[in-house]
Amino acid sequence: MSAPDYESSNYEYVNARVRSRRASLFDSDDYRKLIRMGPGEIARFMEESEYETEMNRLGARHDGVDLIEYALNQNLAKHFEDLLRWSEGRLYDYVVRYLRKFDAWNVKTVLRGVYSGAETADVEDDLIRAGEFSEELLERLVEAESVDDVVAALEGTIFGEALEAAMEDYEDTGLLVPLENAVDRRFYETLIEGLPSNPNRPTELYVQFLRAEIDFRNVRNVLRLARTETDMDPAEYFIEGGKLFDAEELRQLVDDEAALVERIRDSTYGDDLDEALRVLDEADSLIEFEHALDAALLAYADTLSNRYPLSVCPVLSYVLAKEREINNIRAVARGREAGLSPEQIRDELVVQ
Repeated sequence: MSAPDYESSNYEYVNARVRSRRASLFDSDDYRKLIRMGPGEIARFMEESEYETEMNRLGARHDGVDLIEYALNQNLAKHFEDLLRWSEGRLYDYVVRYLRKFDAWNVKTVLRGVYSGAETADVEDDLIRAGEFSEELLERLVEAESVDDVVAALEGTIFGEALEAAMEDYEDTGLLVPLENAVDRRFYETLIEGLPSNPNRPTELYVQFLRAEIDFRNVRNVLRLARTETDMDPAEYFIEGGKLFDAEELRQLVDDEAALVERIRDSTYGDDLDEALRVLDEADSLIEFEHALDAALLAYADTLSNRYPLSVCPVLSYVLAKEREINNIRAVARGREAGLSPEQIRDELVVQ
């Protein structure tokens, strides 16, 4: 990635394009239709939507849920490549940083595939080519035969040193958790790494959004630890860069869920997370809360977008919304293939 010209950011142009793309996303009525369709009907529905190009291109080689999966991944990559192509200057830098989340996804996908002995083709099918990794690097990762091979292939990338440092814990425990956690933490570290110490307003908003996402991720992680009653140190999961917790406070709150919830409720995110906390109080599992947390982050991004339309916030909000649409359609297709009821599938969706 070349150094951006920070004075040439084209927020107005890119945000106008993003508003147009955002208008084509599926809405709640579309999902109500989808959850009552079989995989073949879902595929035909998508052929008449903005996924038409990908469905037609892939339809000769695939069908059913496989066709839907491939079309979703290709469409996601196309839209985010467009974002990079449109963006200039500092905005380009922000978008590149944020889209590295898909590099992190791909690293974890390959690690899980190697760890579980999955077929190479199945691992490749789950990759999302929307980040910064080259096709050559992705090919090397897919062809890796061991966890050591994956870590070696990532030498020189933003994840290389973090994975090397986590290998000892992986070897001691035999679990992927230390490696996956290292990938997530490194991704979030790079989001705010090297930003100006005296930011202008667009940069300040970018940081505000990223700190919120890090805080929401820490909330998710600490509640998972609290509910699973694991012996793992919460500090091992803590991601620097947020403003809600520090590592020591997280360690203290993990054993007292009531105090943790109260801490969140009294924080600057109290209003944003009110619905998610209500769901947590009523839900039997963390799944519903995590879906509500995702919806809350999307709503928070939308709030920033509406408040500051000439900033990076509308772009990041669109990235979240598009990613959420892809995940929702995938959940519907997989759920229908597995024979789940419409009500069960609806519980898996994140819809504002």
